[in-house]
Amino acid sequence: MENTGMKILVHASAFFLPFLVPVIVFILSADQEVKKLSIQALLFQLVMSALIFVSSLLTVVLIGFPLLLLFGAIGIIVPIIAIIKALNNEPYDYPVVGAWYQ
Repeated sequence: MENTGMKILVHASAFFLPFLVPVIVFILSADQEVKKLSIQALLFQLVMSALIFVSSLLTVVLIGFPLLLLFGAIGIIVPIIAIIKALNNEPYDYPVVGAWYQ
């Protein structure tokens, strides 16, 4: 497995420019595995953003607070796990969206 730095960059982009970096990496990279990973990261960020938005709308009925905390934690923990996997050169598919784009 090559391009460990690119994989780490894609995973770490969840904390800065979560939509722009995966698109740029997808365009510039020639490695199919990095391209797959960048699409999965982008889809994951889109899904998490939608879930956090819906949760913030549901705060009016009080169920949104726990959901907001849960989805916020998932949005932080999953990229950290992915970074660790990339550092160990282990393959990683994002939960839920990994099955959408293989």
